[in-house]
Amino acid sequence: MAVSVFDVASYILEKRGKMTAMKLQKLVYYCQAWSLVWNEEPLFNEKIEAWANGPVVRELYDKHQGLFEISSLGIGDPSVLSKKQREAVNSILEYYGKKSSQWLSDLTHMEDPWKKARKGLAPSMRGNNEISHASMMEYYSSLE
Repeated sequence: MAVSVFDVASYILEKRGKMTAMKLQKLVYYCQAWSLVWNEEPLFNEKIEAWANGPVVRELYDKHQGLFEISSLGIGDPSVLSKKQREAVNSILEYYGKKSSQWLSDLTHMEDPWKKARKGLAPSMRGNNEISHASMMEYYSSLE
C-alpha cells in the first residue's frame, strides 16, 4: 500500500534528523525509485517532477518552501510505513544518507530519469515534467 510523501519524509527526518530541504527531496526521490525496483510498487502516490535542481515532489516542496533546513514537517505519520517499506527506506538512508545535498543533486543530474524528463529544457530553465515510474524502474533496475 502506498503511503504519502509526507509519511516517508517524516520517517527520513525521524531516522536522520535535521537536513537541508534539497537533501530531503533527493532522499525521497531515491526511496521512490528503489521501492519501484525492490518492492515492485510505488512507495507514495505523489508525482516527482524534474526541476532544474533535480527531482522534486511539489507537495513536499510547498510544505517546506522558504526553509533551508528541516527537522520536522508537522505532517505525515512515519508509523504507517510497512516493514517492507521501512526496510527499503533504511537501505536508501544507509547508502545515500551521509552524502551531501549537492552530491545527491549532481548524481540525479547524471541519471537518465531526470535527464529524459528534462529533454528540450535548458539546464537552468524551469520545468515540471514528471519523472515517470517506468523511467525510474527501467534505469535503476539496470544498476542492480
